[in-house]
Amino acid sequence: MNIETIITRAWQRQAAWLWLLLPFSWLYALLMILRRQAYKIGIFASYRAPIPVIVIGNITVGGSGKTPLIIALVYHLQQQGIKVGVISRGYGGDSSQMPALVSAESSPKLVGDEPCLIVSMTGAAMSVCPNRQQAITTLLESYPDLQLIIADDGLQHYALQCDIEWIVVDAARGFGNKQLLPTGFLREPISRLKGANIIYHQKVAPLSNSDDKYDFDSAAMKPLTMHLQPDTLELLWSFDTEKEVLENGDRTLPKSGCQVHAVSGIGYPQRFFDTLTWLGFEVIPHSYPDHYDFSLTELLQYAEHPIIVTSKDAVKIKALLIQTIGDKVLSDEYKALLSRLWVLPVNAVLSDNCYDVLQQQLRALNIVKSA
Repeated sequence: MNIETIITRAWQRQAAWLWLLLPFSWLYALLMILRRQAYKIGIFASYRAPIPVIVIGNITVGGSGKTPLIIALVYHLQQQGIKVGVISRGYGGDSSQMPALVSAESSPKLVGDEPCLIVSMTGAAMSVCPNRQQAITTLLESYPDLQLIIADDGLQHYALQCDIEWIVVDAARGFGNKQLLPTGFLREPISRLKGANIIYHQKVAPLSNSDDKYDFDSAAMKPLTMHLQPDTLELLWSFDTEKEVLENGDRTLPKSGCQVHAVSGIGYPQRFFDTLTWLGFEVIPHSYPDHYDFSLTELLQYAEHPIIVTSKDAVKIKALLIQTIGDKVLSDEYKALLSRLWVLPVNAVLSDNCYDVLQQQLRALNIVKSA
């Protein structure tokens, strides 16, 4: 078990020993304040893109539902006839190959798993680079007619000026012990939410209780809301009927009540496990670090029961299968694995006032449907 997993699990259970790290949190807070002030007064240069930028971020470490939210927003904007592009740091990719455009053929090892998922779901113009200015420049060179850019997880990237900030707050996790890193999992203090556009990520059902909620009544505006709606399970590997037909394994859709291996390499795997439990499965949980690079050997060990993964993990696993298997004749072991690998897609369902606020913000930026 690596240090990231140890710390993450300690945050989830609010382990008492975390308070020993409080001096490091104080140091983190001081450095964060100094860094932000340096950008504010111009010691460090910041970049303003030639078109408006909306940042989707959070103040906590780990998953909060940003990627499904971005996919939902891109869908909505595309339906409105607005030409929207997306940029990302490309975490998990090869930064030496960046800036890079993301396409349907891009490898998660090169551009990251979340960018691959976003592009596969939306077909949006997208680029990745830790330097967001370079990401935007690369994107606009290839797509000069874009009207709006969505920046994935750039809330703490002060080198990029933005026009709109949407901060996702996860109801299931709350804010833990309300401390900054590393004592807690806050990237910024809770006060950062005041006056912001807050997207309150609710649970689709009462899966767990969280008494640790931000007092939104004291905030400058009421939160907007979203939840993740699970879709129908899909077989991860689709078989070409002209190729070898499975002789081993049962490709029957897993039913409510059966045991399943839930394998997850996302920021907050408990949400995934809770969702499967809510759907009626008897879950055998297997959590890995966020953006984990799976191996087929690890997946092969989860035998006897169906394996269910998230869409984000499925992007990496499918690329791994393509690279490893290709046109080879499959062994019985691999046939069995492919027949029991399933994906649980989820869709972000936004409250109507999310779209109302977005339309108001777009009008203020003079962004209208393109001809």
